[in-house]
Amino acid sequence: MMEWKRKGEWLELSLPHPVWKPLHPRAVEELSALLPVPRKLFLRLASQGGVRVQGNKLLMHLFPEEKASFVPEYQDLEICYEDDFCLVVGKPAGMSIHPAEAGQKGTLASAVAFYYASTGQACAIRHIHRLDQDTTGAVLYAKNEWAHVLLDEAMREKRIDRRYAAFVEGIFRAKRGTIDAPIGRDRHHSGKRRVTPGGDAAVTHYRVLKQMKRAAQVELELETGRTHQIRVHLSHIGHPLIGDSLYGGSTALFKRQALHGERLEFDHPVTREPLSVQASWPQDMLVLLDRLQSL
Repeated sequence: MMEWKRKGEWLELSLPHPVWKPLHPRAVEELSALLPVPRKLFLRLASQGGVRVQGNKLLMHLFPEEKASFVPEYQDLEICYEDDFCLVVGKPAGMSIHPAEAGQKGTLASAVAFYYASTGQACAIRHIHRLDQDTTGAVLYAKNEWAHVLLDEAMREKRIDRRYAAFVEGIFRAKRGTIDAPIGRDRHHSGKRRVTPGGDAAVTHYRVLKQMKRAAQVELELETGRTHQIRVHLSHIGHPLIGDSLYGGSTALFKRQALHGERLEFDHPVTREPLSVQASWPQDMLVLLDRLQSL
């Protein structure tokens, strides 16, 4: 990885030797040997004057001022990780990632917009993945277009490892396993999904961390990212999430699905450094653990 630093709206890279003045057709390939480069974005930047060469310094206009596109709303967010390219925040329960309809308030997008504005960052809101409204945990954002392209690619290629903590009903026979079952829409319920032969491929890996008398603490890893995937898969094998009434879980002890996006593991889009970022457990799940252990 070459040496780089941010200079206002520009990223400055120190090249091994003076090159590319003027830029030649193979400049992007040469640069790709030194750091990850989305080809189309680099060529567009170059055509718009967003790439400059000064001796052995290459400058790219990667941090232009942008509008958030969401009305900023204050929310006390947990910042799990942040640098010039990435932001990971801990989403609370009851909050949608972005508005589902015009005028919807109280979304994570608006809370992140407020955070950017309050910290003097003119960034657009670019989430890389989603969590259900009542699921808590880590959500990854790209802070510029360069990082967005690279992180989207990493997500498509399954290079972003998402780990979840959950409390589920029943006693497991096996301590670990894989649920490989396609998921599609439930034709009888527009907001629900189900396992169906004609659905999209979906794979979930689980590991039982603690088996209790009536429930288990389970760690889950997604290989795919279908809507309600964990909820559908666990219900399908007879172990619905505690509190998940939509998929057969009891709400006697918990009023929402007991699911938390605990950890994200991925390579930084620019430095390629391996990152492992955790989001703190919400208080209600800590209380639930105590209750389950005392039953």
